[in-house]
Amino acid sequence: MIWHEALHRLQDAAEPHVLASLVGTAGSTPREPGAKMVITADAVHDTLGGGSFEFQVIDAARRTLADGRPSTRLEAFPLGARSGQCCGGYVHVLLEVFPGAAMTVALFGAGHVGQELVRLMAPLPWRVLWHDSRRSAFPDWAADRPRLACHTAPRAEAAVAALPAGCHALVMTHDHAEDRALVDALLTRGDCASIGLIGSASKWASFRRRLSDAGHTADALVRVRCPIGVPGAHGKLPYEIAVAVVAELLTLKPREARRDERGVDPGTLRAAFAPPPSAQPTPATASGDPT
Repeated sequence: MIWHEALHRLQDAAEPHVLASLVGTAGSTPREPGAKMVITADAVHDTLGGGSFEFQVIDAARRTLADGRPSTRLEAFPLGARSGQCCGGYVHVLLEVFPGAAMTVALFGAGHVGQELVRLMAPLPWRVLWHDSRRSAFPDWAADRPRLACHTAPRAEAAVAALPAGCHALVMTHDHAEDRALVDALLTRGDCASIGLIGSASKWASFRRRLSDAGHTADALVRVRCPIGVPGAHGKLPYEIAVAVVAELLTLKPREARRDERGVDPGTLRAAFAPPPSAQPTPATASGDPT
C-alpha cells in the first residue's frame, strides 16, 4: 500500500503508527528527500530504499511506538558501517509517532442521549465502544463507522470485563437496575479512567446507598460522577445533554505536553541542517565589500 493511503486509513481508524520521512541526504543515497513510509507494530507501507538502513528505521520506529506517546524524533543514518551498506551517503529521517486514539469511551446505552453522544464524538480522535443489552437498539447509521464498535451485551459483568483498562465509562441505559449493575461492575473492576452515570442527584443518592451496602467504599463511590455534564450546563434535550457530556469528557483528557516543549529539540535541528562551514556567507564590511 502506498504510504499516503496507509496513513489515511490508520488515521481514520485511530490505530498506532509512525510516519517516517526522509528529510535530508548527503552523498549517494537510495531515495531522495521527501520519500516516506508508514510503520505499524506488524506492517510496513512503502519504502525508504530497502536494505539494512530501512530495517534500522523500522526498528527505531517500533521502539518509539512501544512508548505509547505522541512524539517526533530525528534520526541520523550513515550509509556505511552502521547500516551495513556501501552507498557512502548520509540521511536524516524524521519519525512522527501517532499512538492511536486519544481516549477510549465505553458508552452503555443506545437511547436518545447515547445516539447524540456518538454523533458528537464521531469527528474526535476517540475510540467508542458502544454497548446495549437490546440487540435492536443500535441505529442503522452506526454500522461501519470508523473508531466505533457496537456490542450487544445482555450481562453487565461480561460487558465490563471486556473493556480495556483506562477507558472512560458512561452509563445511560433504558433501565435503572441495569445502570446500577453496570456501575457496580465498573467499581469492582476499578481500573476505569472515569465513571459517569446519567441521572439526578436523587437517583445517585439511591444508587450510592445500595452500592455502599454492596461493599463499595466511600473512596470508590466518590469516583462516580452523577449527574454528568460540564458544570453550569443547562438543558434537557438529548442533544443538549450530549454536548455537556462531551465537554466534560474533554476536561478529563490527559494533558498534553506544553506546545513549546514538543517535537524535535531545536538544537538537534540546527546541528542537522546547518550549512557546512564552507557554505557560510563571507562577512561583509560596512561598505558592502567582502572582508
